[in-house]
Amino acid sequence: MIDLEKNATTTRLSRRRLLLSGLAATSLGHPFLRLNAQPASRELFTLGVASGVPGSDGFVLWTRLAPEPLQGGGMGDAPVDLRWEVADDEGFRRVVAKGTAIATAEFAHSVHVEVRGLSPGRWYWYRFTAGGARSPAGRTRTAPAENDESSQPLRFAFASCQHYEQGYFAAYRDMAAQPLDFVVHLGDYIYESSHKARQVRRHEGGIPTQLAQFRDRYALYKADAQLQAAHAAFPWLVTWDDHEVANDYTNDVSTRTADPAQFLAIRAAAYQAWYEHMPVPAGMRPRGADATIYGRHRFGRMLDLLLTDGRQYRSHHVCLTGRSASPLADCPDRLAPERSLFGAQQEAWLARELAAPPARWTVVAQPTLLAEADRKRGPEHGYWMDGWDGYAAARARLLDALAEHKARGGNALVASGDVHAFWAADLRQGDAQQGPLVATEFVGGAITSEGPSAASVANMLAKNPQLRYGRADRRGYALATLDARGCSVEFRAVEDEKTADSPVGTMARFSVERGAPGVHLESS
Repeated sequence: MIDLEKNATTTRLSRRRLLLSGLAATSLGHPFLRLNAQPASRELFTLGVASGVPGSDGFVLWTRLAPEPLQGGGMGDAPVDLRWEVADDEGFRRVVAKGTAIATAEFAHSVHVEVRGLSPGRWYWYRFTAGGARSPAGRTRTAPAENDESSQPLRFAFASCQHYEQGYFAAYRDMAAQPLDFVVHLGDYIYESSHKARQVRRHEGGIPTQLAQFRDRYALYKADAQLQAAHAAFPWLVTWDDHEVANDYTNDVSTRTADPAQFLAIRAAAYQAWYEHMPVPAGMRPRGADATIYGRHRFGRMLDLLLTDGRQYRSHHVCLTGRSASPLADCPDRLAPERSLFGAQQEAWLARELAAPPARWTVVAQPTLLAEADRKRGPEHGYWMDGWDGYAAARARLLDALAEHKARGGNALVASGDVHAFWAADLRQGDAQQGPLVATEFVGGAITSEGPSAASVANMLAKNPQLRYGRADRRGYALATLDARGCSVEFRAVEDEKTADSPVGTMARFSVERGAPGVHLESS
């Protein structure tokens, strides 16, 4: 075993650099915003703690030992024993579960503890100990029992797109202070590439292609105190999008890497680093370049959340004149029935879930704007081929499944990310503007990533009446509340993402009536 006491005191440079990058500007007023005030004895836990995948009897607990977070972690090759504890009180006077986990170099000395045997629908606190060092405490919550008929409201946030260089994570400071049951992250947790304009901080190193490089990129993001605060406050459900690997990649093709075999090696490294840094169970551990991360998460009879993977299985881009999926285009190929964004197996799984007896609410959590969006200015039509418009037949199949779900008494919402803008949309079967309403979509903006221009948003709203609200000049996240009568969604926006302590407030509020899909703007 490695000498942790000696290792934890051999370096302070990495931690000092992280604090000087702007983390010290974080407000310390909330209990889960004090992570950057740790004494030296906690140097092993520089990346904080997290929990995820809440079930009715437990959850997953995560941490990673990393005294040198930006230089590979600094743990060497030896395995390390960690002790973990779960208590039903914040002071840990009543420990209800405990055990030991082994952190190994194979997985960057991260651990994924799957805790079971707990009571449903209640809060717990947890912590880790290794080599005499104790982690900060985290708080987490079990889901209600699957047959729980309670009408108690369920509250969750969903977020995406947090480019480290383009802003500070003030939105997460605000999120950590909200009374939430859980958080959903819809992808682009890290960015593999840099952005030259209006940087407020910098990535370490170039574009990652090797496992060690992806690990360091995650460590840079995970060391942010505001992000750590949101992880420590609630359990998370997570999926990925493209920037965890490479911009606009589809299955085994990347515009940056011509050789599919070489790209799959990059994808394997990226997927492993994602697993090593997310609070997910061993069942999501990658097998080379493959990992199954989609699944259903039930919260009593109130909610079935269907978390999807929109990158690993999708058909390759069509209608493109160059290497990028960004230029607006149209061609018959985008309508081909065999094209799929989720892949055949995941599509079949999703159809089965939507055909099952519904909870009061079903949320399809997926990476990008589902509603049709003609983006070209003027009378001609143009679509973004990396979005659902490049997979029109697959979208039609999903909307048909949502229509059948509604016919059985289901109430469906679609929670989306990726496009760096806030959107609220009516989802219609068949004709996007005139067909029957089957579900309501909300796109929760971006934590920091810069959005499209005001002119682009105005054009999309004018050409696509199914888009009921759009705004891209502010960064933030969405907050949803579900109960037996309806749903409310709040768009929370940061005043200035370039300032670490920026205020955050409500930009718009919406409601959806149970049994009557469609966007109702309450205030803005």
